[in-house]
Amino acid sequence: MKRIAIVGGGIVGVATAYSLSQIRPDCKVTLLEKESQLAAHQTGRNSGVIHSGIYYPPGSLKARTCLHGRQLLEEFCQQHEIEWKRCGKVIVATQRQQLEGLRKLEERGLAHGLAVRRLTRPQWQQIEPACTGLEALHVPETGVVDYSQVVNSLAGQAQQRGLEIRLNTRLFRAQAGRLYTSQGTLEVDGWINCAGLYCDKLAASPVHIVPFRGEYYRLTAEAEDLCRTLIYPVPDPRFPFLGVHLTRHVDGSVGAGPNAVLALGRENYDGRTFDWVEAWETLTFAGFQKLALRYWRMGLEEQLRSLSKRLFLRSLQQLTPDLRLHHLEPARSGIRAQAVRPDGQLVDDFLIERGPGVVHVINAPSPAATASLAIAAEVVRQLLEVM
Repeated sequence: MKRIAIVGGGIVGVATAYSLSQIRPDCKVTLLEKESQLAAHQTGRNSGVIHSGIYYPPGSLKARTCLHGRQLLEEFCQQHEIEWKRCGKVIVATQRQQLEGLRKLEERGLAHGLAVRRLTRPQWQQIEPACTGLEALHVPETGVVDYSQVVNSLAGQAQQRGLEIRLNTRLFRAQAGRLYTSQGTLEVDGWINCAGLYCDKLAASPVHIVPFRGEYYRLTAEAEDLCRTLIYPVPDPRFPFLGVHLTRHVDGSVGAGPNAVLALGRENYDGRTFDWVEAWETLTFAGFQKLALRYWRMGLEEQLRSLSKRLFLRSLQQLTPDLRLHHLEPARSGIRAQAVRPDGQLVDDFLIERGPGVVHVINAPSPAATASLAIAAEVVRQLLEVM
């Protein structure tokens, strides 16, 4: 019997374990997670959006896995009675220079087979009465879910087929079919690196994970009616971030954010504590230095918005002008594991690398949660080729 290990208990790792349990029930699969629970990091700290795929270039791995993965995710939620909603969203151009970007998004959505349509203000205000702007797109395929519930259900289904989950187990190094962990040595025929924020270290990759903290607010109960579905701005095409937006979650609460500021530590969620070793690694990485020099102005704007609740509000008011400062309550932050190349280029697509007996998932930020089951199938296929 072949023995396979998966490192990382986020949604990509757990979905991969689930996929393996279906495709290769003859294998013994062990999932290693350094925390005391699954979905402790990116998966449990995101906005819970089921992405439509509209942002991603046709033919890219993000586009292919998001479009297919969304269907698989919805089917899984239906089958296992996980609450989710296909609520749709509006993408709003608030400035004339954004109209061209909105048109390109419309073309991309249609190329993906999405039921997108351009709306005038009276039309989109039937969906989102408090939202303002010049023009908007409606993307009905967008939805929301609690990804922690998805992970726990996937894990439970895989455990019924023999998956072993080892929590509080940190991988130190891998060598010649042996994984050296905090709980002893594990001999494997193949393994998969889904370690998220630390995937580059386990892969010894020249690509470096630069952590960006996404800071959120939530709307008070009196302001929740200002967002009925999801309200997004037109994103800046130079960056993989989608901009500050409003999201009505599956439980009815409304999140606002995130912005994106450099995190001086890969798990620096509160923005006050620092990991000096990890901060030094990021700040001295040539790729980050080149990235910072190229985009210093946007980085400064994000940092100022992080420091000023009033500036954060001003960004939201471009979409929903009736919001007021007292409507915003702090919510927990998340950290995006963004891969950056040594030349300073952001890795925009998902990045999967492989070697003898191993597959490394190097770059899997949003929409990886939506795409997770499709990513998992691709990762399993690649592992079986190198084992």
